[in-house]
Amino acid sequence: MAADIAEQPAGYERLLSAEHAGAIARVAAAVAERRPRHVVFTARGTSDHAALYAAYLTEIRLGLPAGLASPSAITLFGARPDLSDALVVGVSQSGGSPDLTEVLRTARASGALTLAVTNAPDSPLARAAELSVDIAAGHERAVAATKTYTAELLALLMLVEGIRAGDGALPAEERAALAELPELAARTLADATATQLAPRYRFAAQLVTTGRGYAYPTAREAALKLMETSYLPALAFSGADLLHGPLAMTDPDVPVLAVVGSGPGGRSMGEVLPRLGERRADVVVVGSADVAGATRIAVPDVDERYAPLLDILPLQRLALALALARGENPDAPRGLKKVTATM
Repeated sequence: MAADIAEQPAGYERLLSAEHAGAIARVAAAVAERRPRHVVFTARGTSDHAALYAAYLTEIRLGLPAGLASPSAITLFGARPDLSDALVVGVSQSGGSPDLTEVLRTARASGALTLAVTNAPDSPLARAAELSVDIAAGHERAVAATKTYTAELLALLMLVEGIRAGDGALPAEERAALAELPELAARTLADATATQLAPRYRFAAQLVTTGRGYAYPTAREAALKLMETSYLPALAFSGADLLHGPLAMTDPDVPVLAVVGSGPGGRSMGEVLPRLGERRADVVVVGSADVAGATRIAVPDVDERYAPLLDILPLQRLALALALARGENPDAPRGLKKVTATM
């Protein structure tokens, strides 16, 4: 897991290379030419959080309605929705989940444009789709996904921005900003704060993660990593939903990890953090600015669209260090396989 986490700056650089950026641009141009009226994502587990990030991008950057499909509606209940005007995107590291493949097959049969985003370009999911994007993350050693998650995020970001451009090619300003990500990721991983915080949670019975907008998928992925590797019950809430009742469960014995960016989503957390302070919750903020009463894991200040590519990195390191502190093996978590076949 440590080796996979450390490879992420190089993974960003590889995806941004002419070879892979060009391939993504060609797919983006093909999607733009078809002009879908809405976008449906289908995914499981960690990839579901990447798909949620892409749904935010789609609605905010493309102005298209976007949502996450429920595979069981098709595989268990036999639903056959009319997706003739849709782009249907399957996101999966392995591309081996039968239910996601069935969603793409069904969508394609109904006339949808289908796209697979996967680390396995020869997988059943990729073969079922009309278009395919290779996230080029390479072999992932650990069972818990890290580098494949961030590769999905970056590939989906490049795809959406390429569709927005119309011809698939990223504008020069976008390319220049993305080119800084490998160095920013390396700098983020060099900070030991997250690892040093692990003993703080060694005996925690439960934990809450929260964020809004682009940060919400990060909160969900952080919670999943903590549950997968440390078996620590972790509940993820959007900042808005946290105020609708679950705030009552927070107190000095329930730590909170808050992902707070510098854009609209981060600023909206200004309503949430004081309420956590009133509850005397133990709050750690992942963000670029100090927050009164909270410990901070520092990350570079970037456009809020890019922040998920950096914010998750220290949280992955925290999950790794906490698992070790609790005497667990994060490379072989119990009950977890690399490919989970569901229908």
